Amino acid sequence: MRVVQLAWALAAGLGLVGCSADAGSAAAGGDGAGAGTDAVRTLRIGAVQGRGDSSPHLGERVELQGIVTGNFVAGLDGFFLQDARGEDDGDPATSDGLWVRWPRNSTPKVRRGDRVRVAGSVAELGPDGASQTTLEASDVAVLGRGAAAATVLAGPPESAADWERLEGMWLRIDAPLTVSGNDGLLRFGELVASFGGRLVQPTERVPPGNQARLAREDNLRRRLMLDDNRDGEYPEKLWFLDAPLSVERPLRVGSVVHGVEGILQQHRGWRLQLTDAVERIDQAPRPAMPELPDGLRVASFNVLNYFNGNGRGGGFPTERGAASREELARQRDKTVAAILALKPDIAALLELENDGYGTRSSLAELVAALNTAQPDAGYRMVDVGNGPGTDAIRVALIYRPDHVVLHGNAATLAAGAFEDHNRVPLAQSFAARDGGAAFTVVVNHFKSKGGCDEADAANADRRDDQACWNGVRLAAATELDAWLRGDPTRSGTDRVVILGDLNAYGQEDPIRRLRELGWRDAFELHAAAAPYSFVFDGYAGRLDHAFTSASLAPEVRAAVEWHINADESEAFDYRRKRRDPVWYRADPYRASDHDPLLIVLGPAP
Repeated sequence: MRVVQLAWALAAGLGLVGCSADAGSAAAGGDGAGAGTDAVRTLRIGAVQGRGDSSPHLGERVELQGIVTGNFVAGLDGFFLQDARGEDDGDPATSDGLWVRWPRNSTPKVRRGDRVRVAGSVAELGPDGASQTTLEASDVAVLGRGAAAATVLAGPPESAADWERLEGMWLRIDAPLTVSGNDGLLRFGELVASFGGRLVQPTERVPPGNQARLAREDNLRRRLMLDDNRDGEYPEKLWFLDAPLSVERPLRVGSVVHGVEGILQQHRGWRLQLTDAVERIDQAPRPAMPELPDGLRVASFNVLNYFNGNGRGGGFPTERGAASREELARQRDKTVAAILALKPDIAALLELENDGYGTRSSLAELVAALNTAQPDAGYRMVDVGNGPGTDAIRVALIYRPDHVVLHGNAATLAAGAFEDHNRVPLAQSFAARDGGAAFTVVVNHFKSKGGCDEADAANADRRDDQACWNGVRLAAATELDAWLRGDPTRSGTDRVVILGDLNAYGQEDPIRRLRELGWRDAFELHAAAAPYSFVFDGYAGRLDHAFTSASLAPEVRAAVEWHINADESEAFDYRRKRRDPVWYRADPYRASDHDPLLIVLGPAP
């Protein structure tokens, strides 16, 4: 790609505003082109890259010259090579950079800014259509020092496909990037960043199908992973941050990064292998608990595999949760802090160990911890004897008997769609202690989007952005509605709240089915702006929902999510592995991976 043409590419949608800076010292002569031999062809980088997804010279032996723009031999077993200033092929549709595989112990050593001649075989690393054009080097010669230009981007390309023409090139981002995901920060030194604000799951806002496809393509156009140019796990230092990770600077999703520079690589999506620390980060603040009107508070909270060993201080590591007694104590303290801050009169809890209701059970232990921390709350659990269900995790309900009283009988549904995969729901009716009509709360946990290898044909991933097991979740929504219409608690009320982790985003089939059947989305009732409760792979959306029957909808005074978990790095959770001890606090932040939600009920105005 001709460097001098890049300033005009804005009109073509690339958002390029020019080029600047050198890799190394003054440019050296020679363009690397020349007559080839039968064994080795001498080519320019643009010719090796070609105009398509893969090289037109795949499998051939070639020789080329260029400037080392990213020396990542120590961290990634290779380096990036780019045409020297004035030596590109003049074709804006071809990249001027290339990844060169050169293992750690290879000689000669290279430095950023070196002019080198490289011979090797052309390869594509990665899946078809999303591979990194690579030169598997057999010989490298350092010729001296040279200069290459950084391409400056003022925005994302016009389409996701247009990233290809910049593959392997040195980029400088002259635009703010929003942190859309930090789940890989601690383990891999990665951040999902995005142009134009944070990324949203396509099916959170639009139905599956063509609208979701267009939304997904726009996400891919705006998405850019920032990588620390190392392939190991749990880096000792996040060297590219403007300040060390800390409770005061937690790098939450929604933070904004300025002054980003690196080399564009195609590896599990488009990523920038950083060459320099970022200029600065505007930290997104940790939110306080939202202020709410008076009324009965009904919360839903996925507590992330709350397992308490054998209940006697042993039995660790647990099947899914804490690895030690000490970790359980840390998990308990954060979970208790979160629940008590919500001040729920009724709380639907998910992902508790399914170990009964005895005093040593995970649920009884959590309730006891709540009441120890706040004795006047006096929380009690709804006890159905066993389960519900036989899954390793279950749902539960707790309540404050000084604020609400039980009405009717607790009920569970273990048939049909809830025999397998979906967790068994639990329903209980309540009434305010100071008077008022009864209402039913049902807590649910539908099948996750994981385990696709085990899905049958009806539940396979149909590539419609709903992932696998959609059929099982859709059946659960349909059968849940029919069950609730039969008054399972025998309370005589049609005033119902559906809560829980339905593992479906806001416009997916199970959620749309509930709306079609007459259930009212509490967050739509209050016109919540861009609600979300979970962030996966950099995309935010709602897996956790609150629906009410039409008869109860007028009494919903508020519906909020408290974003204490989804936007937080796992660095601040209860675990101890590879965590700096100063990161831990016995506070609500990163108590789980799902944000809790809360609705307030009161007499209709």
